[in-house]
Amino acid sequence: MRNVFSLWCAVLTALLLNSAAIANAPRAPTASPKAHILILGDSLSAGYGLSNGQGWVDLLAKKLDTEKISAAVTNASISGDTTAGGVSRLPALLAKHKPTHVLIELGGNDGLRGSPIPSAKANLQKMTDLAKAAGAKVIIVGMRMPPNLGLSYTTQFEAMFSDVAKASGVALVPFFLIALGTDLTYFQPDRIHPTAAAQPKLLDTVWPVLRKTLK
Repeated sequence: MRNVFSLWCAVLTALLLNSAAIANAPRAPTASPKAHILILGDSLSAGYGLSNGQGWVDLLAKKLDTEKISAAVTNASISGDTTAGGVSRLPALLAKHKPTHVLIELGGNDGLRGSPIPSAKANLQKMTDLAKAAGAKVIIVGMRMPPNLGLSYTTQFEAMFSDVAKASGVALVPFFLIALGTDLTYFQPDRIHPTAAAQPKLLDTVWPVLRKTLK
């Protein structure tokens, strides 16, 4: 009986030692995402009027998982933000998140306020320069203004996005809302902000351009 008890104690001790060894064994570190995408936008990217998880940026994170692309997404979009606000906020965001990619979706509120094009364009250029200097690839998302602002203004406004992208050698999404057209069912009652049903279309517009920069 004593021999059986001794054997049982020996087995139990071995099991405990083995469990402790496993628990204390060094674990393989979790791999960090290869890319980090910073979204710097306004209400169109902040998900204004939508429930959590419905915005196109949320769908982007899911798309990356589905495509098995190792990338993290930080959404630094704020409703009502302008290009001036973006210039002010970007340095701290770059220092904190150290993104590999910066997608700039700003300018719409500048246009709706009738802000001077040269100022908005200079701000867009400044954000692009800051992101590039930090080593990030830049994607500029363009916007258009309604015709009631006048042909001269709307033409210059639309051109500023492509002008900055071309001068800086960065990627461009020409018009963020192009897939929505004039179909009001894709817009909330204010006729400015896209609905939840429109969000996949916004992602589909951005994705081909963004995807190329992730290679």
